[in-house]
Amino acid sequence: QVKLMQSGGGSVQAGGSLTLSCVASEIIDSGYCVAWFRQFPGKEREQVAFTRSGTGWTYAADDVKGRFTISQNRGRRQFDLQMIGLKPEDRAMYYCAASARYTGTCQVADFDYWGQGTQVTVSS
Repeated sequence: QVKLMQSGGGSVQAGGSLTLSCVASEIIDSGYCVAWFRQFPGKEREQVAFTRSGTGWTYAADDVKGRFTISQNRGRRQFDLQMIGLKPEDRAMYYCAASARYTGTCQVADFDYWGQGTQVTVSS
């Protein structure tokens, strides 16, 4: 059972930057999905960005593309979400996630491990 521990987050003004970090208790095997999701009150979790462990390939959702970047560090045990140009509509609870096996897609159902969540607040 892999444990994911999140850090970072907090409150910033619009246009500001934050970095969220997620440290795994074990190395995430190459090719497995790792991702960041966010959840607005009363809504389903939505994927913000994902990568396949060890590949360097990344994907970001259209509404954060160019502002949010997922990266993997520390021998595939840590993955970060760098957020710049934050907007009030980015205010949400953010979660990191990792899969326990190789999957053909990296959708929410493909993730087995989840971080505890961290709140991001952006004031206008």
